[in-house]
Amino acid sequence: MSKTIRHAEPAPLTTTTQPAPNSSPAPAATHLIRKVLVANRGEIARRVIRTCREMGIATVAVFSDADAGAAHVREADEAIRIGPPAASASYLNVPALIEAAARTRADAVHPGYGFLAENAAFAAACRDAGLIFIGPAPDVIARMGSKREARRLMAAAGVPVVPGYDDADQSDVHFALAAREIGYPVLVKASAGGGGKGMRSVRAEGELAEALAGARREALAAFGDATLLLEKLIDEPRHVEFQIFGDAHGHLIHLGERDCTIQRRHQKIVEETPSPALTPELRARMGAAAVTVGRRLNYTNAGTVEFILAPTGDFYFLEVNTRLQVEHPVTELATGLDLVRWQILVAEGHPLPLAQDAIRFSGHAVEVRLYAEDPAAGFLPQIGPVARWRPPDGADVRVDAGIQTGDAVTPHYDPLLAKISAHGADRAEALRRLEHALARTVLLGLRTNQDYLRRVLLHPAHLAGQISTAFVARHAAELLTPADQPIAGLSGDALAALAVTIHRLPERPGAGQSSQWRNNPGPSPLQRYTALRDDAGPAIGIRLAPATGNHLAVSIVSENQERTLDMLVHARSGGDLAVEIDGRLVHAICAEVAPGEWWVRVAGATHALRWMPPLPEPSVPSAFATAATPAMHATSTARRDAVADGAILAPMPGQVVAVTAGEGQAVRAGDPLVILEAMKMEYTVRAPYAGVVTSLRCRPGDQVAPRAVLLELHPLDHPSS
Repeated sequence: MSKTIRHAEPAPLTTTTQPAPNSSPAPAATHLIRKVLVANRGEIARRVIRTCREMGIATVAVFSDADAGAAHVREADEAIRIGPPAASASYLNVPALIEAAARTRADAVHPGYGFLAENAAFAAACRDAGLIFIGPAPDVIARMGSKREARRLMAAAGVPVVPGYDDADQSDVHFALAAREIGYPVLVKASAGGGGKGMRSVRAEGELAEALAGARREALAAFGDATLLLEKLIDEPRHVEFQIFGDAHGHLIHLGERDCTIQRRHQKIVEETPSPALTPELRARMGAAAVTVGRRLNYTNAGTVEFILAPTGDFYFLEVNTRLQVEHPVTELATGLDLVRWQILVAEGHPLPLAQDAIRFSGHAVEVRLYAEDPAAGFLPQIGPVARWRPPDGADVRVDAGIQTGDAVTPHYDPLLAKISAHGADRAEALRRLEHALARTVLLGLRTNQDYLRRVLLHPAHLAGQISTAFVARHAAELLTPADQPIAGLSGDALAALAVTIHRLPERPGAGQSSQWRNNPGPSPLQRYTALRDDAGPAIGIRLAPATGNHLAVSIVSENQERTLDMLVHARSGGDLAVEIDGRLVHAICAEVAPGEWWVRVAGATHALRWMPPLPEPSVPSAFATAATPAMHATSTARRDAVADGAILAPMPGQVVAVTAGEGQAVRAGDPLVILEAMKMEYTVRAPYAGVVTSLRCRPGDQVAPRAVLLELHPLDHPSS
């Protein structure tokens, strides 16, 4: 089969109809699913809808007010509004989802991942409403939803577990005593959680109290359960998981492993199969342990057994995710199977389509997660318009995306925008193919981790397979340093400014139109730009003058230096440009996100520029001018302003979940002041210097805009203090 899956019309995944073992003839389905309500949004909703369409099953999308124009809404056969933007009032609103299924006469519900996918009460509510829940049984979800229960059950089954503390006493005193007994470093984890939520690494006793408080807050907000546990933090491990599948006829198999070791803040950003760390013998032992876990649970449908793999080769049970995983595409690419199709078949009562010895693995597959976050600003989540989205295509490249051009990325949901995967004959080919696909990906309008991921993929240690969960922290400086690739001696920002200037030229100036083209011999006007991240930085000036045909004489002025070169315009259509500079053809894509704010993809990097009008003009903010753009460069600006006048500003839009300092309180540099939550992530605003809090401007529950004043901090070393 072709593994090429294009964004607009993906090539279908395939599966075999070979009966499962001991099933001759295969029993008829208990149920025939005709319409599925997809209780999710974004790329996973589109993923489920695609397979349902291929199987001839009608689909119902649900949407909040923030997602009324989203792609998953358009692609489903029907769509039902379920509430306002806040997830708690929409995608987590169980009565609204059950009512939507009843109104549309759906007979099954697919929960996707996240939101209610591992919520036993939701699975039970579906069952009680006469709906088929496409996932495991509610009691299994409940048992594995508690990491405390899961640890105890697996230890009793003889599966190795990490040493830890999972008793009912949740007091800080008992956690401190347990941490001393386990030995630092330890890992604080939400018992009901996953996805890195409610998880904190603690390396010294003095850090424990703050970690417990933060983990409780995050766990309660994400899962409605603040119960925590402790585990010994194993240094330099790998994170390896096995995909399991079970049916109602007693068959249970695994579909191989996925190595999810590359993580940031306990969230996976790169996943691959097979794991470069597993020998055939170790793979067999871990696969057998995963199947043991599934059999102990009498597991049905899709699930994932996660393990920590120590440098010694010892492995420990971590948890069971009772749902389809975010990273399931790499398993599909390596096996040629459609896991959503398998989920539906099992939910209908069919036996598994294949026995364990019939599963075949081919080549190597790697996936990366494209997030709306700014690596250069501490990975702050980003909101704003998707001014241009152009995913890559090509052989053995797959894109699972929840966005489209014209969408808005809001602070209400997870910052995951898309998953980009590639398949190759071996690991080197898959990594090379994926990096090339990322280089060709275009997303203009907000900052992402796109180029950061490219540096991760091609880092020498990653290419050599020498990785652990400490990889991102160990190589932080290298991974955060962009590699500017000058062309004809021009920086990336200069190339972007040049592209914008050419793009703004009218095709054929008419009456009343301004134009760069002049009949008089006077110089053409100088167009000036600054990098959006730093308006106080050096300006770049571009002056164009026509030569002959499509040739232009270009003057570039930067930092009091001017150089001139000849350029040939090959093509100009919409925001796409092809120009020849010094004999080299350069492609660029431009988009104006707000008046005077330009985003450009050129020479393998994305640049954001602000056009500087020659005379002051009235500000005409776009819908995102105060909601999104400042957040992209608020970190450095906030620090500058804070030092200047004592105002501590919000580095991103979000909700205030805690204020940890009071008026009149003296704080040290680095002390926590305010904790914000946005896009399912917590961010702690810390004191940039020692001082006294003179005024609080926010309180828990407030929704704040980027660069809003949170409090005022009078520096202790101020002359008047």
